[in-house]
Amino acid sequence: MNSLYQSSITSLKLLGRGKVRDNYAVGDDKILIVTTDRLSAFDVVMNEPIPAKGKVLNQMSDFWFDKLAGIVPNHLTGIAPETVVAADEVDQVKGRAVVAKRLQPILVEAVVRGYIIGSGWKDYQATGSVCGIPLPAGLRQADKLAQPIFTPAAKADLGEHDENISFEEMEKRIGKELAAKMRDVSIKLYQTAADYAATRGIIIADTKFEFGLDENGVLHLMDEVLTADSSRFWPADSYAPGMSPPSFDKQFVRDYLETLTSWNKTAPAPALPPDVIDKTGAKYREALQRLTGETLKD
Repeated sequence: MNSLYQSSITSLKLLGRGKVRDNYAVGDDKILIVTTDRLSAFDVVMNEPIPAKGKVLNQMSDFWFDKLAGIVPNHLTGIAPETVVAADEVDQVKGRAVVAKRLQPILVEAVVRGYIIGSGWKDYQATGSVCGIPLPAGLRQADKLAQPIFTPAAKADLGEHDENISFEEMEKRIGKELAAKMRDVSIKLYQTAADYAATRGIIIADTKFEFGLDENGVLHLMDEVLTADSSRFWPADSYAPGMSPPSFDKQFVRDYLETLTSWNKTAPAPALPPDVIDKTGAKYREALQRLTGETLKD
């Protein structure tokens, strides 16, 4: 299976590279987003690609953008990425890229949690709250919350950890009206997606959304949506509170890295064994098939 660790498109101007995506300018008002096979764990980009991971993420995002389009506009333009690059660059974008509207990104991630796990669980154990939101006493790890909660995070520079912030801090950064709109839209997106996923035997424990504004100040959903990189997906048939359930994401990579007592979770990344790479790729493809009913398109 072919991999793309980093794109090398010269027919368009490179705008920048994130942990997973490479962005190129298409004129002044659009952007080509190429989803590579890079994987980051603990905010460090691994040295080895996960074959076809980028195509899985791209196909899954397209599925969700279509399903959720009635809730909020999104960044998709419908322009085929193959039409904006040179002929010898088509293989780099086929199945793993989109041409998107060029938006003004809002530098606050919209995190919605329906279950208590991960950093939220650690926060709750220490304070009885998650990001300043008090929760009932006696919750177990991976318990379902009575209502989904919105816990924003300030976006960090590449290689740094995003910082959980309070809703009040979010209001200070972007304004009360926009903060409230992002919160309400995010919870509706999460609830709609979680209700659908439940019919496919998948629990969406939590997820993060990214938003931007167009030239008229209209809020748009952007970047990726409800992928195994931005969400925790659990198989419903093996879910049980009181433990960290198996998930369709970077679990094998994280578990392996946690065994490395000599690595302090900062760059440079350690090498990943082939079996960890293979198992991770299989998990991503399984998540796509179980959630969307589709296999990876050629």
